[in-house]
Order: sequence, then structure tokens, then C-alpha cells
Amino acid sequence: MRAMQVEGAFGLENLKAVDLTKPEPGPGRVLVKLNNACLNYRDLAIVSGFGGNYPLPLVPLSDGAGVIEAVGAGVSRVAVGDRVSPLFFQGWIAGEPTPAALSGSVGGPLNGCAEEYICLSEEGVSKLPDMLSDAEAACLPCAGLTAWRALVSEGQIKAGNTVLLQGTGGVSIFGLQFAKASGAEVIITSSSDEKLERARALGADHTINYKTTPDWAAEARKITGGRGVDHVVEVGGAETLQQSMQAARIGGHIAVIGLLSGLMKDVNVAAIFSQNLTIKGITVGNREQFEDMVRGIERNNIKPVIDAHYGLEELGTALEHMAGASHFGKIVIDIA
Repeated sequence: MRAMQVEGAFGLENLKAVDLTKPEPGPGRVLVKLNNACLNYRDLAIVSGFGGNYPLPLVPLSDGAGVIEAVGAGVSRVAVGDRVSPLFFQGWIAGEPTPAALSGSVGGPLNGCAEEYICLSEEGVSKLPDMLSDAEAACLPCAGLTAWRALVSEGQIKAGNTVLLQGTGGVSIFGLQFAKASGAEVIITSSSDEKLERARALGADHTINYKTTPDWAAEARKITGGRGVDHVVEVGGAETLQQSMQAARIGGHIAVIGLLSGLMKDVNVAAIFSQNLTIKGITVGNREQFEDMVRGIERNNIKPVIDAHYGLEELGTALEHMAGASHFGKIVIDIA
């Protein structure tokens, strides 16, 4: 079977097109024919050598969608012909995260979705909504579920809340869609006026260009009449967390899901307790939350936003596209 694999050492230059042996599903396992995969910033970091010290060779990409082609003995949760996506965390079914639940993630250390077939436990896949294509469904396991957990599972978003989203990447655009479906008011930031216009077309109520308005926290507070926002989906990391804290209302919720601007920065601890902030780290989510998200997507007819398609052997070029940060929504890999 065709696959893309990092060999020898990490780095985009070491991402190679290879032929691998098509796996056979043993007891309790399923063989999924992948039709599409999808990129996340994590994939770029891993292939480039900044996302974890994983053993090589490694087939990258955490997100995918396809059809179950064969099942091993004893499989009963799913059947041949079911459309499924691999779950990011293969062992996190429900409940709170634990070291064991978070130990097996697809795309590193486990082989990922940049291949024609993937063999997984029957517990590590979940069925997909009929109203989405495989290309659209491939966007759900990481970015979709991260936004859902940040705002719905953990944030308990409700109608009338105000949400601040950073940028127009996959998580933020899913956050926009989920927030609007919940009846919330959305503020979104970007350095591109063109992207902000596209966000408005998707339902964003307010936009802030953080290049022309570098104190975007003050602008967000102004938009909310000085109250501050109820929820912040924090994707920037070190350089944006302080402003996220300033933008949040007393008792507000900040979901920290990314580190695009760095890992370490001084934090105003006094602001955390004086404003009674809840700052929650979000690393994707579990199967139960994924299935809740799928029901929410079906009921609200939410379609993932796809920026571009690339072929499997064009994965390196697709990752370079992601590195350029010009995308709006998700970048999809067509495998079939």
C-alpha cells in the first residue's frame, strides 16, 4: 500500500513516499481503507522534529476518514462497510484524561493516516455522520473535537455567551461554527482583513485585525461593553495568553489548546485569582465527546471548512502550505 513516512531523521526533507505491507486485522481489530486525511499544526511539528521524540520510521498525520474493509475475530462495535475516523487517543474512551488514556495517539507515537490502510482496535474508531463527505469528516478527530471540548464539553457554552477566537485555522473556525450553533456571540482575530471577511460570512459578529489593533484584548472588552468575554479559545500560547486573560470577564473560561507563539512567558498570577478565571488545558478529547460532537454536527448541519486539497504524495507541499499560515480552515489530503 502507498504511504508517506518519515525515515532516518525528522525533517520535511526526510518525508518519503513508500510502499508498505497492507496490514491484516487480528482479533478485536479493524482494517480501515482511508480515503482522506487532514493536517494539524501538530503534524507539521512532528515531521519537522519539534513535536515529540518518537521512534522512526513514522507514518504521520492524526486525522483521517474512510471505510472499514475487514474486521478481526470478535469485533462487534463496528462492521465492514461502516464509515469511520480513527480516534486521536486510541485508549481514551470516556471520563477524565489519565496517563494511560493519553499514551497512544495516532500520528505519533502510533503510525498515522498518511497511508492507504490503517489497522486499529475496534474501540479506537468512531462512526461518521452521513451528511459529511470523507474529506469533511477527516477534519473532525483533532481540530473539530478540540473546539467542541473547549467550548461545549468543558466550557458549557450557552446562548448569549461571548466567545473570543484567535486566528482562522481549523480549531478557531470549528469554534466559530459551534459557538454560533449554540447561540453565542463571536469575536474573532486575524492579521488578514480578507480572512476576517470570510469569518463574518460564516457568522462572526465582530472581527479584530491584531496587526492594526495590537491591543486586541482592550478592543474585545470594548465590544462587550467593558464586561469581558465568557470564553477564550487560546491557540497562540506564550505571547497571547496574557491578553486572553485581560479579555476574559470575571469568572471567564480560557481553553488553552495551542502554542503557535511559543512555550514560556511570564504570567500575571494575580490576574488569574483576582478575576476568578478558569484556565483549562485541552488536548483533543475522548470517544464519548467525539460522538456527542457528531450528533451536534448532524443536528446543526455544520460543514467543516476546507481550504485546500493535496494528493498523498504531495504531503510535503501541503505541510509547507500549513507552515505559511495562509490557510483558512483545514488542509485535506486525498488518498483514494
